[in-house]
Amino acid sequence: MRIALIGSADFGKAALDAFLDRGDEVVAVFCPPDNPKSTKPEALKEAAMARGLTPLQFASLKSPEAAQAMIESKADICVMAYVLQFVPQELAKLPQHGTIQYHPSLLPKYRGPSAINWAIALGEEKTGLTIFRPSDGLDEGEIILQKEVPIGPDDTLGTVYFDALFPLGVKALLEAADLVVANQHQEIVQDESQANYEGWFDANAARIHWSSHINQIYNLIRACNPAPGAWTMCGEQKVQIYDAHKHIAATFGSVKGKPGEITQITLDSVFVACHGGQIEVLKAKGANGKVSGAQLAKELNLQVGQFLTL
Repeated sequence: MRIALIGSADFGKAALDAFLDRGDEVVAVFCPPDNPKSTKPEALKEAAMARGLTPLQFASLKSPEAAQAMIESKADICVMAYVLQFVPQELAKLPQHGTIQYHPSLLPKYRGPSAINWAIALGEEKTGLTIFRPSDGLDEGEIILQKEVPIGPDDTLGTVYFDALFPLGVKALLEAADLVVANQHQEIVQDESQANYEGWFDANAARIHWSSHINQIYNLIRACNPAPGAWTMCGEQKVQIYDAHKHIAATFGSVKGKPGEITQITLDSVFVACHGGQIEVLKAKGANGKVSGAQLAKELNLQVGQFLTL
């Protein structure tokens, strides 16, 4: 089939490679404009050029030039894979079989740009992906297919995305494209009564409040690993925590220390008290990059009895 691809980053690159490797013809690749502040090449743009394709970079996909490029591609279907620009319906409906889009949640739950972070932070035990028809609303279009993915008790953003939702998402895009072009798909309207929207999982959302329950703190750390990194303050120094264990106290009365208090420093880690137990910090980032918990303690001259900011 003739594929038009709108996307970016490694996920867009993987989708491009997958369609080409199985013999489809990619007739247009839409990438975001170059970022003058970035020193890292855009992954999808680089992949397209390596494959002998000319990437299309429009400041706005609402422009007549973008629409004309889509018309001239004569695409059977358009595939959206990690899209950073707004795609108007006028463009999405130009290919013969329209457009499909990937989203890393079980829509209508967790609409928005940080779906995986929020699912983990809020203690969900499963998530998934949805291939759907994009609309002018945010992640609101008709569902074509979904795949469910468990969230293990120690899974992080990195493991859920890179080990599951990334590879499964690329395969799902191929599967959905085949169904749509063959007219063998169904389109299910999302149930608005089950919908929720979460915005960017930003620095404010990633801040650790040591007065919270241990499960909430541990879920937050997992949701921010590897990005944006759950953080706390040690005096004037911002500390981001990545790898950690939780140690739940056997009883309420056996909780050691007060929330935010450093209770133990070992050869590998630092223990911090919170409601319901202690968080063992295994890897963190202070002023000198990522280090072990013990190295962080040495770097910041941490002492048992010292408090991290609540």
